[in-house]
Amino acid sequence: MGLEEYKGKRNFTTTPEPGGGIRASPHPSRIFVVQEHHASHLHYDMRLESEGVLRSWAVPKGIPEKPGQRHLAVETEDHPLEYAEFEGTIPEGEYGAGEVKIWDSGIFEPLVWEKDKIEVVMKGDRLSGRYVLVRFRRAGEKDWLLIRAKD
Repeated sequence: MGLEEYKGKRNFTTTPEPGGGIRASPHPSRIFVVQEHHASHLHYDMRLESEGVLRSWAVPKGIPEKPGQRHLAVETEDHPLEYAEFEGTIPEGEYGAGEVKIWDSGIFEPLVWEKDKIEVVMKGDRLSGRYVLVRFRRAGEKDWLLIRAKD
């Protein structure tokens, strides 16, 4: 996807969000972050590093933590890698206005990374184990199911 959509939705003279660019990660492993986002509705943003950006999904009901649980995850625009460290308040009038806090972060190992299925093993402070994202086309083009798989 790239960062054009991300940059087009934000005014970087107003928002504290990082501008960033596509770049190689300084980390030896791929990183992930889950951010608690108090916007118009509380939701969680799950971001996985891929090809120099953070692929992103909004997860309205939070990250499933028990094996077999599945929650809707709506794909959003890619974010720059610097966003993995972002916490703060996005001002009123800006896209995604509200408070953003890091809920969990860590590294992940990709097991499958295909157009319609992503399977990873996450190693964070709160999340640990296998997660699967499967595209849910019946619901919508950007809709996925996030499943906490058995280890």
